[in-house]
Amino acid sequence: MRPFGERWRAPYACDPAHSRGRLYPEAASPTRSEFQRDRDRIIHSSAFRRLKHKTQVFVYHEGDHFRTRLTHTIEVSQIARALARSLGFDEDLAEALALSHDLGHTPFGHTGEDILDECMRPFGGFDHNAQALRIVTRLERRYAAYDGLNLTWETLEGLVKHNGPLLDAKGEPTLRYVARGVPLAILEYNTQQDLGLATYASGEAQIAAIADDIAYDAHDIDDGLRAGLFRIEDLREVPFLAGLLEEIDARYPGLEESRRIHELTRRLITRFVEDVVAETDRRLAALEPQSADDIRGAADTLVCFSTPMREAEAAVKRFLYAHMYRHPDVMAVRRKADDILRDLFSRFKADPSAMPEEWRAGLEGADETRLARRVADYIAGMTDRYAVQEHERLFDVTPDLR
Repeated sequence: MRPFGERWRAPYACDPAHSRGRLYPEAASPTRSEFQRDRDRIIHSSAFRRLKHKTQVFVYHEGDHFRTRLTHTIEVSQIARALARSLGFDEDLAEALALSHDLGHTPFGHTGEDILDECMRPFGGFDHNAQALRIVTRLERRYAAYDGLNLTWETLEGLVKHNGPLLDAKGEPTLRYVARGVPLAILEYNTQQDLGLATYASGEAQIAAIADDIAYDAHDIDDGLRAGLFRIEDLREVPFLAGLLEEIDARYPGLEESRRIHELTRRLITRFVEDVVAETDRRLAALEPQSADDIRGAADTLVCFSTPMREAEAAVKRFLYAHMYRHPDVMAVRRKADDILRDLFSRFKADPSAMPEEWRAGLEGADETRLARRVADYIAGMTDRYAVQEHERLFDVTPDLR
């Protein structure tokens, strides 16, 4: 295993000097690589700033120390950079993908995506990856020469495919999309710029995806404990976590609760990261890739957990699902948030004039599908508190999200 912290780029890394380019060609920057420019455009986007007030699991006013989409994104970015540096992938591309991976998420966490998908079911559904693509290619309006951020092919490819191929070799939807089909927004954009939907994404995109899982597990344990949804001793249900707690208690007997929680989460992240590096090194040695396309053309994901750690990580997720995501207090807030978003979608679809002028512009004579997609775009971009404010403006009674 290579030393952690050593910066280098392997032959199989994406090389910004040989990017496949942007949809709208631009002159190179004299001070930044192409992937650094993508990262900076994402950070300066309106959608990125809105992540500050979008829920991770808890709604925005439940406490200043709970994660939001923005703090989660920063944590994913840190883990992705560490993995990319250790494995020889391009750090800047991995960071850009980590920073952009949640841009398409709705207000009120995953419940918002579920409700928008339900509302949009007759019109092609709603998918946060497809929505992120719409944001960075259409909905961000900052530049004079084009809509969107005009990101490189490599960033767009990674944004769309970080969870694996969308199509099989025959051009049919993969298992993830077989029931509903590949989201229309992705297929439409793919006709303009072929993102290779039937191959795996780059190693940098795979890194961003697994960094997301690692960050989720660690900070949801932290937030769940601090919120009192479960006790630290309950974590002993998961053998992997029980082992970490035994290490901490043996080394620091009688440690105060807050420090004990932090020692647990930092060890969890470290073990996950070290395992991913070791397993990915093993797979890279077996494949011997000489280019980024060799990674894309592999028969399976290259950046992943070992089998024992994959099972441990799945056990952590099962614990969180039962004790946190489906906790009665969390579910009660989710049901209220569901009502807010359903009300907003129905109202805006029935009366587009209730939306701001910039969102209703050009809808004259639009068919029902186009109108519904515009409404979904507007709602998906809302922060939690703006969604509540819009509901208060339009309805006599608004659920209290507490």
